[in-house]
Amino acid sequence: MLQLNSYNYKGLVFANNSLMKIWLINILLLISTGLTAQIITGAERTEEYLPLLKEKRIAFAGNHTSMIKNISVVDSLLSCGINVVKIFSPEHGFRGTEDAGKTIQTIKDSKTGLPVISLYGKSKKPQASDLEDIDIIVFDIQDVGVRYFTYISTMHYLMEACAENKKTLIILDRPNPNGYYIDGPVLDTAFRSFVGMHPVPIVHGMTIGEFAQMINGEGWLGKNLTCELKVIPCKNYTHQTIYTLPVKPSPNLSSSRAIELYSTLCLFEGTPLSVGRGTPFPFQVVGHPSLKGKTESNFNFTPVPTAGATNPPLKDQLCYGYDFSQKNWIDTIPGIKLELIIDVYKNFPDKNLFFNKNLFFDKLAGNSALRKAIIGGKSASEIREGWQKDLELFRRMRAKYLLYPD
Repeated sequence: MLQLNSYNYKGLVFANNSLMKIWLINILLLISTGLTAQIITGAERTEEYLPLLKEKRIAFAGNHTSMIKNISVVDSLLSCGINVVKIFSPEHGFRGTEDAGKTIQTIKDSKTGLPVISLYGKSKKPQASDLEDIDIIVFDIQDVGVRYFTYISTMHYLMEACAENKKTLIILDRPNPNGYYIDGPVLDTAFRSFVGMHPVPIVHGMTIGEFAQMINGEGWLGKNLTCELKVIPCKNYTHQTIYTLPVKPSPNLSSSRAIELYSTLCLFEGTPLSVGRGTPFPFQVVGHPSLKGKTESNFNFTPVPTAGATNPPLKDQLCYGYDFSQKNWIDTIPGIKLELIIDVYKNFPDKNLFFNKNLFFDKLAGNSALRKAIIGGKSASEIREGWQKDLELFRRMRAKYLLYPD
């Protein structure tokens, strides 16, 4: 049962204690649980793709999220007699345990004996030699619908390699847990990087299969390349479906709450602040030693080395700040919580040090305009207003590639 309390933020009281609201929340929880149980992922629809793989040489692109119930898709393919030749793995590795940003080496999988070629090591794109002995790549990775989550960048490079080497890519689609909204600035391609390769908003409201169709359809592979692509869609899914991931998609997105807040809190990775890596609540808190006495609560935490965060920002330093692990005032703000970013900036003692010198914040935002607007004192509503024209154009483009109702 959700904890329903009253929250006070800068004199605004948000009361959530009425019997009617409790009743409505319980009804919504029951409905969402039912909808989640009915969803059939692309990976589960084996009858749709196994016939395409028979007598073919297969490379599998995936990680720990590539599951059919509690069985690895690789194990499933092998048990069906499919000739899986190799595995490609994204950021965090095939088992999903490595730190964010850590270079991953090519290894041999201890369970299957298959070579695991890292696409987050010396190269983020398969070499032509990696594809010589295969016919088809099967891609199955759980995304979270946020532009800087790098699995869509890995997919882009796989599509590019397939197009260049005349290979087929089959995507086993999965629901997007943030698929119910679109928000944030559309990326300016002058700021293109591995944490943002495409001119889409921070939150794009598409599944990974729909996104692949957009990459193809909009010519984003370049050089007039088109990937031979087949998407195995989910069943019983719409973009408004509330979907709880059965497996955490990366080491520090360890809860539905973190996945919900990721689009906002990840922007703080372009600042000196901690977002809770190395704590029990990554991407649910924000803090820094210099914020002591600067916020309305006495909340504090100390990042320490943990699995998936072996050298967290502000390691072993006592940080003060904000706790969003439970529902509170931040949930009254739809979409990306600009009000929070502005509030933290105002509370940070040394404004000249708020944005990291490498301006990683700009890569995450997809432009320099957001940083400059915050420094210039613009309000959240003024900043959002500047996004709207581009968002409307994106919605029209997006509509051409949707596989599921909005």
